Amino acid sequence: MEDFGFYLVMTDPKVGYERCCEAAVRAGVKMVQLRMKYVPREELLDMAKRLAAITKGSETNLIIDDDASVAAEAGADGVHVGQDDMSVEEVRARFPELRIVGLSTHNLAQAQDSLRHSPDYIGVGPVFKTPTKKIPDPVLGTELAGRMIASVPYPAVAIGGINAENLRSVIAAGARNWSVVRAVCGSDDPYSAILRLREIAAG
Repeated sequence: MEDFGFYLVMTDPKVGYERCCEAAVRAGVKMVQLRMKYVPREELLDMAKRLAAITKGSETNLIIDDDASVAAEAGADGVHVGQDDMSVEEVRARFPELRIVGLSTHNLAQAQDSLRHSPDYIGVGPVFKTPTKKIPDPVLGTELAGRMIASVPYPAVAIGGINAENLRSVIAAGARNWSVVRAVCGSDDPYSAILRLREIAAG
């Protein structure tokens, strides 16, 4: 898999999931993840199907957080699994229609261990403190995140507390792919927020 740059994780977008996803597609974001924690499966599946209809035929890949069965049933492009979720190998065996399987890593050992599983990409984080998880993993900082990114041969996306103020420091540490949540989801105008972050990254 090639580097994709901007990776948008959608959690409770201010303008709603569909409008936020439409903005990402319009802006040409390559990777959009639906992250709806602690909701009934039917609710997650319904939203995943709605977003799959929006991304279909575009250059935007729709990734579902955690649940490979929902991703497959909704017609999404892939799934992002955590250290305690279904393994990369099992996802590929059970849901071959999912083209992309990402894996979260939270320390250097996990990043290096990912080589045994060959995901399409890994998440590296949290780089900075973030309130988006009920039980957050230890903050990495840019230096360790950069070492983790450099330790794998496939794309690694920096995630966790990244915003317009600190994005340049993440890129300077070696991140070619980076993710935001609140910096876009908290905006009344997600399209403009995406363009602004892209401008900073190009910087």
